[in-house]
Amino acid sequence: MTDSTDKIAQFQAITGLQDADLCTDILSAHNWNLEQAISTITSTSPSDHTNFPANSTTGTDSFEQLGFIADEGMIGLTSSGSDGGVSSARLGSVSTEAMDFVAQFEREYGDRGPAFVREGFMDALQWSRREFKLLFVYLHSPDHPDTKEFCEGSLCDEVLSAFVNENFVAWGGSIRASEGFKMSNSLKASRFPFCAVVMAATNQRIALLQQIEGPKSPEEMLTLLQRVLEESAPVLVTARLDAEERRNSLRLREEQDAAYQAALEADRARERQRKEEEERLEREAAEAERKHKEEEEARERAEIEAAEREARLIKLREEKYLSLGPEPEKGPDVTQVLVRLPNGERKGRRFHSSATIQSLYDFVDSSGTLETGSYTLVTNFPRVLYGPDKLSLSLEQVGLHPQASLFVEMKS
Repeated sequence: MTDSTDKIAQFQAITGLQDADLCTDILSAHNWNLEQAISTITSTSPSDHTNFPANSTTGTDSFEQLGFIADEGMIGLTSSGSDGGVSSARLGSVSTEAMDFVAQFEREYGDRGPAFVREGFMDALQWSRREFKLLFVYLHSPDHPDTKEFCEGSLCDEVLSAFVNENFVAWGGSIRASEGFKMSNSLKASRFPFCAVVMAATNQRIALLQQIEGPKSPEEMLTLLQRVLEESAPVLVTARLDAEERRNSLRLREEQDAAYQAALEADRARERQRKEEEERLEREAAEAERKHKEEEEARERAEIEAAEREARLIKLREEKYLSLGPEPEKGPDVTQVLVRLPNGERKGRRFHSSATIQSLYDFVDSSGTLETGSYTLVTNFPRVLYGPDKLSLSLEQVGLHPQASLFVEMKS
């Protein structure tokens, strides 16, 4: 027993911690290895220790622990590694410790206590910031003689736990675990049971608003928590209003941006529609021009073809007229022929009786009145058609000598 007492005295002298129960817990956690226990407190690793002056008694002195710096009542958040970041292994470790603490607490005291978050301290702090609430911190010392009575009688009090759950975000940690142990040093826990109220502030700093040390009744806890809640209400309300204003400003900017984008898209749509309309009109104009050109070309070709046909007809009529030769004078071997056209006009001429029926067709064709091949010469009494089978026969052979009267019958 004397050896344990000596070690506690040496540990207090070196570390500056005055709470004998806390020192006993720390030495016990290190199997009463004085060097390891002191090293935990005084080592130079920024992620694993706290280096305090011997006379530190409040949370407002300068200190560094678990990524926090307390300065003029504020605790600033610092990095836990030389590269300014927090390793994923570290985050996983503190999250596991938090879940283990909640599970152990509920096994021992049921689920009547505060609804402790199952995340590390930093996550709980960010949660409180998002909810615009204060963070209620409970550091659990399993071996402290007042712990069981405090947890059962105060923390698990129905009124107190309901008050904490409604107005705070609650985080708890065992001082036997890494993060809970470091938080006890950071918050200068000198007596247990230990509770604190902190608030997320600006510039990566937090405010230590209240320390509650030693056993307290539910009524005492409620009085302290109500007082700190009332004192912090203006700050929380202001923070909530500022956040709401930022959200409204952001929403307004988003709405303005959306309206601008909608107007821009409408302008683009109108521009696309205008270009499409211009392109459509250009296509229609080009198509109309193409059709007009084709029609002009077709008309020109038709005129040329008509002129060529007319030239051929004129030439053919001239040839047929020349093929008839001079009209013979009246005589016994001359046949007088009269042809009545569809328009009532009569064409007459004398032919040699030896002239062929083809000569009669050449005579009608040379007049230019009818289209070649579109008609048949016919006699009425008797009715005889002088078609292709008779073209080579003479007028005398077909009985048209010495005179004949024929009319033109158009082919259907």
